Amino acid sequence: MTPLKHAERVARAKKILAYLKKAYPTPESELKHATPFQFVVAVILSAQCTDKAVNKLTETLFKTYKTPGDFADADPATFAKEISSIPFFNNKAKAIIGAGKMVAEKFGGEVPKTEKELTELPGVGYKTAHVILGELYDVWEGIATDTHVKRFAKRFDLTDNTDLTKISKDLEALIPKKDWKYVNNGLVLYGRYVCPARPHDCADHPLTKLWPPAALRWPKAK
Repeated sequence: MTPLKHAERVARAKKILAYLKKAYPTPESELKHATPFQFVVAVILSAQCTDKAVNKLTETLFKTYKTPGDFADADPATFAKEISSIPFFNNKAKAIIGAGKMVAEKFGGEVPKTEKELTELPGVGYKTAHVILGELYDVWEGIATDTHVKRFAKRFDLTDNTDLTKISKDLEALIPKKDWKYVNNGLVLYGRYVCPARPHDCADHPLTKLWPPAALRWPKAK
């Protein structure tokens, strides 16, 4: 990348960030939970699934399962059936039960507070770890890139990558660390309620006005 292109991306990211900070000043997930590990479970369940569908499921599920030990002791077949309303429920059931066991046995029942430890848990990668750290501990050591963040990073030409973790690293290089916490939450809410993924006329949307070429850029989801 040329120094000029990098400088343009920094300037563009700064404008986008200013809007996100004003529009969504309090980073907070829409996933409902009553205990820390329930949030870990909700985030694992939310992969390739809407928060709305996850919240509908966990409204009942979390009445039975509250602690890491509750999930660790779940019968795999029964638990898979209980979460079968969401995609990839068999794999997610294994991951959640495995994560419950590891948190209960290795981490004394406490959800870890570092990316390194969190990513040891089944079903938890870079993105998931940083969503958990931000929500539970107000620790923002990285930018979590999900489908919304990826989409806007590509649309606003802030990255040349398609890999989620590489996009995170690109965004982290453009945005001051003190402001990382506003990026994922802000773009998720903006994508969910203002500018959805399907191609549409968004020339009048706030972020598109900051960089009009985005109105014609519709990167593929994959």
